[in-house]
Amino acid sequence: MTDAATAPAGDLAALTASPSTRGVVVVTGGSGGLGREIVRHLARAGWDVAVLSRGREALAATVADVAATGRRGLGVVCDVSEHEQVEAAADEVEEVLGPIAVWVNDAMTSVFAKFVETDPEDFERATRVTYFGFVNGTRAALRRMRPRGAGHVVQIGSALSYRGIPLQSAYCGSKHAVVGFTESVITELLHEGSPVKVSMVHMPGMNTTQFGWVRTRLPQHPQPVAPIYQPDVCARVVVSVVDRPRRSTWVGEPTVGTILGNRLVAPLLDRYLAKTGVDGQQTDLDRSVMTGDALWEPVPGDHGSHGIFDDSSWRTSPQVWAQLHRRPLEVAALAGAGIGAAALALRRRR
Repeated sequence: MTDAATAPAGDLAALTASPSTRGVVVVTGGSGGLGREIVRHLARAGWDVAVLSRGREALAATVADVAATGRRGLGVVCDVSEHEQVEAAADEVEEVLGPIAVWVNDAMTSVFAKFVETDPEDFERATRVTYFGFVNGTRAALRRMRPRGAGHVVQIGSALSYRGIPLQSAYCGSKHAVVGFTESVITELLHEGSPVKVSMVHMPGMNTTQFGWVRTRLPQHPQPVAPIYQPDVCARVVVSVVDRPRRSTWVGEPTVGTILGNRLVAPLLDRYLAKTGVDGQQTDLDRSVMTGDALWEPVPGDHGSHGIFDDSSWRTSPQVWAQLHRRPLEVAALAGAGIGAAALALRRRR
């Protein structure tokens, strides 16, 4: 633990509560959008939470969110595309809060543009944050978890981890890469008999701040592919995975349909997305009303977790409800199977 002489600045640390009995979680990209909701829900669930992000004002507001739940919080200014910064941030978290039990990789950025119209430097920047940010976070987590023989890494993925769409080649390519990278890591941990867990949680389109500050060459304000989900309910699924690790979780009917559809009828999806994917990712608003451009530098201020699509966003769905009630549904299914087997056996005896 750090002492007063080396403690972080007051607005980036809330340390008055006793250490959590649950442990310490790190969330990258946790000061806005889905990451902000993940931080809030983890703190409410009793975890101490460290947040890695570039914007100091948003970090301070996120730490205040954690403190409001009675938990300890720490904000670390960090660009996850730089592995030295991520390693230094992990050291600071363990010095101030204690051993990292869970690491959630969520930081991302993107460019909305046709591939041939995307500047190479912008494409590489989006890839460094959205892909190498996960690589750097996973490396920092495993360097600390493997020697201790305990820990859990959670990768926030997307339906677009399995299906590319127009105008988001950098993001889709990065998310596909995260899946391949994560599968390699899982097999290596199994090979060495490590108890460290790795989970992937794949999300639908969400009403987050991303669409207000993404770099874009489109004439209109970008929007997620409909149907749009509120980040709050998606964050609840992440917390359920933190509590009960599982290899892969699909959130929302669109995610299920997209992944399965791409496995079965990818050429048809190619044609459908070619016709609908460009206009379907733009609103009627001019892009001049966007919050800013966060590709290379953070947008100043605190913008919370929600975007501008509250009126058209889903707050739940049957598939999400089933994910959040997975354990009792599994128990009920097993009980039903047991009752069925017993009834069949009784019939045979008669």
